Amino acid sequence: MPALKNLLLFILRFTVVGLALAFLVLLVRPDLMRGRAAGTPPAQPSAPGPASYASAVSRSAPAVVNVYTARRVYDPTPRAAIESLMGGDWPLVRERIESSLGSGVIVDASGRIVTNNHVVPDGAAIMVQLSDGRIAPAKVTGRDPDTDIAVLHIELDDLPTIRLGRSDTLRVGDVVLAIGNPVGLSQTVTQGIVSATGRGLRLNAFEDFIQTDAAINVGNSGGALVNVEGELIGINTAVFARTAGIEGIGFAIPVNLVRGVTDEIVRNGRVIRGWLGVWPGDLPAAQARALGLPPKTGVLIENLYVDSPALRAGLRPGDVLTHLDGEELRSGQQALASVAAMAPGRTIKLRGLRNGRSFEITAQIVERPRP
Repeated sequence: MPALKNLLLFILRFTVVGLALAFLVLLVRPDLMRGRAAGTPPAQPSAPGPASYASAVSRSAPAVVNVYTARRVYDPTPRAAIESLMGGDWPLVRERIESSLGSGVIVDASGRIVTNNHVVPDGAAIMVQLSDGRIAPAKVTGRDPDTDIAVLHIELDDLPTIRLGRSDTLRVGDVVLAIGNPVGLSQTVTQGIVSATGRGLRLNAFEDFIQTDAAINVGNSGGALVNVEGELIGINTAVFARTAGIEGIGFAIPVNLVRGVTDEIVRNGRVIRGWLGVWPGDLPAAQARALGLPPKTGVLIENLYVDSPALRAGLRPGDVLTHLDGEELRSGQQALASVAAMAPGRTIKLRGLRNGRSFEITAQIVERPRP
């Protein structure tokens, strides 16, 4: 018992001393009791991203419309089916109605709508539904298959419009929103980031796709890709098939390209581009080294169109072009874009290599024929 009594007294004294020390520290150095050293400013939380993109959506979504098309399609009746009727009275073709859905973006209060060319096939009746429920027939003002852009027009008052942003300032990692009509679910909004810029898929003659992981599905084509300010930065166009586990890879036409094509269609009814008639490709690095060219320099002529200005000027498949009117060529897309920007009728100088030997020729630009 005496031993137990002594132990309890020791514990009591230790507890009293500990409490006294803690009280003294609290009076003299209260900052230590808050878990930081004196004079050290409290840690600042990192700046959070926006808690909601509702403002961006409210500014842009009203200008995104649903586009419905329908057209008559005539299918030949299979010969076997006719023969099986043993000469019976049977039509040689079958008629059916082919319908599709997509999206579009109102870019002008006069009723101008931008969408994808593949959304509005030739000969189709087109109806447009606005976010407020109004429905109106639409006419095709012009189309540009080379970029998969079409311009429509509707006759309605008090139309919402979208503000056009800039696609040349986009950075990988920027937050973007896709707005459209996937599988008929109008005004659907998905969110992601810019995954890459300047992508080429060889879907169109002129490409500069924005890649994004924002969900893009059937019906999103022609819809808006917007930034966090609600500005249009692209027209949603394509998505990789969700096979073999591939997902989150969608593509949009950058708004800078859309703006230029739309202005040309409004001004001329079509896009007027220069044309040489070559099919250029990027020069493989090994071939560039063998020719003594710096990396990413030179354009390989993969093929030539029959009776084209390039063929008449003397270009051949396998030639390597290094300069176009003094401009150094670095990629096939750059070469196409440079020629397209030139006015038909202009004479240019081409420099390059053929079988390792340099050559220089002149060629005349003509207007690019419609696909």
